Amino acid sequence: MNKDKVVISIDAGTTGIRTMAFRKNGTVSAKSYSEFSQIYPQPGWVEHNPIEIWNVAKKTIQDVIEQVGIENIVSIGITNQRETTVVWNKDTGKSLYNAIVWQCRRTTPLCNKLSEYQDIVKEKTGLVLDPYFSATKIKWLIDNVDAVKRHLKKGNLLFGTVDSWVIWNLTGGKIHATEPSNASRTLCYNIRDLKYDTELLKIFGLKLEIFPDVKDSNSCFGYTNNKITGKDIPIIGVLGDQQASLFAHGGWEDGVVKNTYGTGLFIMHSTGDKIAKTKNLVSTVAWKVDRKATYAVEGAVFVAGTCIQWLRDNLKIISSAKETESMAKSISFNEGVYFVPALAGLGTPYWDPTARGMIIGITRQTTPSHIARAALESMAYQTKDVIEEIKKSVHGSQFKVLRVDGGATKNNFLMQFQADILGMKIERAALTEATALGAAAISGISSGFWNRKEFLKIRKPDNKFEPAMSKTESNKYYLKWKDAVQRSLEWSTL
Repeated sequence: MNKDKVVISIDAGTTGIRTMAFRKNGTVSAKSYSEFSQIYPQPGWVEHNPIEIWNVAKKTIQDVIEQVGIENIVSIGITNQRETTVVWNKDTGKSLYNAIVWQCRRTTPLCNKLSEYQDIVKEKTGLVLDPYFSATKIKWLIDNVDAVKRHLKKGNLLFGTVDSWVIWNLTGGKIHATEPSNASRTLCYNIRDLKYDTELLKIFGLKLEIFPDVKDSNSCFGYTNNKITGKDIPIIGVLGDQQASLFAHGGWEDGVVKNTYGTGLFIMHSTGDKIAKTKNLVSTVAWKVDRKATYAVEGAVFVAGTCIQWLRDNLKIISSAKETESMAKSISFNEGVYFVPALAGLGTPYWDPTARGMIIGITRQTTPSHIARAALESMAYQTKDVIEEIKKSVHGSQFKVLRVDGGATKNNFLMQFQADILGMKIERAALTEATALGAAAISGISSGFWNRKEFLKIRKPDNKFEPAMSKTESNKYYLKWKDAVQRSLEWSTL
């Protein structure tokens, strides 16, 4: 194959769009990244402008095409923030309201109202009944936005997660589709039957016709509109962002557990063709390739990188995320300062949308360095919360190494502290944008650009971190964290 040939990956994340082109040897030929606005209409509410998402995506795609040359592109893969909900008019393609983001907690009252159905939801979808997922967001839009209600009655309302929104626009409105790793996050998709469930749709008061078609994850999802890309390019392979990360880490191999340190933390472990029964973890579709589904368990922590952004933008005690490493290292230990970053409630394993953020242990000697260190440490503690839950819930899951990716993994203090708190080796990916690599992988493998063995050879760790702290000391840190968490629970009901 021509050495200039590439696979393009569109990574439609929570704070921006990253488009990358990968050569056959795994190196990056070109990349482009742009952020989009974060909208907070009320405390606990989070929105994005769908038009801005698409415009930013289009810009980064066109930037990369210009760098690599349209003639060298084999295929395009897509990965995306998952549960975020977009609704639009299928006749005009115009969005009808801001996207309601996965972090948004506005549907907590609706989830409480539907609590009698939580066992049915868990059994059929593998998910907990929580505002995190899409169904209650769609219902809120129908009940509260006149334009959405009107277009539903007219029969021209469409819903999609961000993958569907990007595909719709990229194909010029020809394709309304998704795949199981995204569909399984809607609360309406039965992961056993691998289709939308009539009973679940009825529970949430939703109509099947607004939902996108579900294709296999490695399908061809159509071709780009040549007015956008200059030439028809096949869109092959789509995965939700955390499933894409797991795929990039070779998640089809036995014993792999990964953590992506992004806006949130997402710890995932494949359970093969079996659906794990767990109380506090999410069971989900990892991917469906060539009509065969692979499942996974996942712990979702809502606030990680967001916490560092909050220190920068709200408290203004840092000007960049990089500063937190030297700040954390400037003090020998945390001096009893803990930060529970429940800025959007708490996810796995607590599932408490009423929990609120808390910094505790402050004295006259507390400095911005203590708070920055506590924010970094909170990521390590929350990761341990989830991995302990996986060990309890999934038979035979004993992990010796955690494979990690995401922007925060560049922070060496965090990685070492994570190894210490877990008592596990940490392998950091050479390419921290593993979600983008995963989308390229499923696209490239499906289009014949790579086979699986070739892809695994190019996936190399950048660094490894071994535990250096005694078990006694790490347990002391962790038990204090658990104490702090208990004090933050059910706060907004007081």
